[in-house]
Amino acid sequence: MSDTRPRLARDGGTPVRSKMLPYARQSIDKDDVARVVAALESEWLTTGPEIGQFEREIAEVAGVGDAVAVSSGTAGLHTVMNAIGLVPGDEVIVPATTFVATANAVVHAGATPAFADVEPDTLLVDAKSVRARMSDRTKAIVAVDFAGQPCDYQSLRALAEERGLLLVADAAHSLGATSGHGPAAALPDAAVFSFHPVKHVTTAEGGAVATSNPSIASYARRFRNHGLDRDHARRSAEGSWRYSMVDLGLNYRLSDIQCALGRSQLRHLPRWLARRREIAQRYDEVLSGELPARPLAVRSGVEHAYHLYVIRLDLERLSEDRDAVFAALRAEGIGVNVHYAPAHLHPYYRREFGTSEGLCPVAETAERDLLSLPMFSAMSNQDVDDVVAALFKVLGALE
Repeated sequence: MSDTRPRLARDGGTPVRSKMLPYARQSIDKDDVARVVAALESEWLTTGPEIGQFEREIAEVAGVGDAVAVSSGTAGLHTVMNAIGLVPGDEVIVPATTFVATANAVVHAGATPAFADVEPDTLLVDAKSVRARMSDRTKAIVAVDFAGQPCDYQSLRALAEERGLLLVADAAHSLGATSGHGPAAALPDAAVFSFHPVKHVTTAEGGAVATSNPSIASYARRFRNHGLDRDHARRSAEGSWRYSMVDLGLNYRLSDIQCALGRSQLRHLPRWLARRREIAQRYDEVLSGELPARPLAVRSGVEHAYHLYVIRLDLERLSEDRDAVFAALRAEGIGVNVHYAPAHLHPYYRREFGTSEGLCPVAETAERDLLSLPMFSAMSNQDVDDVVAALFKVLGALE
């Protein structure tokens, strides 16, 4: 009996798409461009009024008292780690399933990351593993809202309060996510956003620290500006040249040009979140059938922001491994990606901190079968249908 399944593009067949569909992409319209041009034509290119206005709008979205714009999400994480006052010997718990920036910020602040494992169904940090990693040296817990889903902040808050620890959210994936009756970013002591082009809104590069803790916000404003007590705008308003360096800081400022773009982008956030959730629902429906793959679970009581749509392949039903599926889907014109290789298994952490396989077995097992499907608000229904068609074509041929 002949095989009637379509020939895979990697084997010489016709691809589903002739042009690659990326896993993520920014959306820029004429209004965005006009706002940037207006900022360029203004008196202030940096430390000007767009920054404070953008910060107030971010704080409102986050449901917190204050927000401090910085040059990247990584800069925001580094800023918060320094605000904690870490010293060599201190430890900060971070999940193994995350981008390396989460752990790197701890190292740059002079402390040691203690890697916690994740829940197998959500890949969010596992509170039981966090408890197991806690010691007298632990100063903070960093939770990562992986893919855009808020963590179990109720359980994490209980652990933090038990030891007097700071609870920080790496919220790079979760702008606009909710948990319970309000913004998820209001639940930790500080949340850090990213405005990289693949995120919900972009400032080209940029980030923000969102917090209701006045001391964290005040420190962050100094730290992003070399540790100075006055920026150029304040000195200009006071008619003075004087300033004092009260902390050791860095130049992590975000420009007025970038903040103007961010403010323009924020207008679209509710609509863009709704579109991401529509796409996720379509993927959910497809993956509830007989395909050898399944989506990550969604916790009850949350509104997922869907920065990523992550699936786990059922490798027992497939004749080839994840990397082969990855390559086959990309040959079909579908720009799948992988998020993430466990942070503790990168060569730097193995070499400098002695981490190895077996430390976080759930994260390590999950990495072997993870794929991120294309997910961005500008995807058309045809784009989504192409992803679905490629999944059926590739997984069907390899099952």
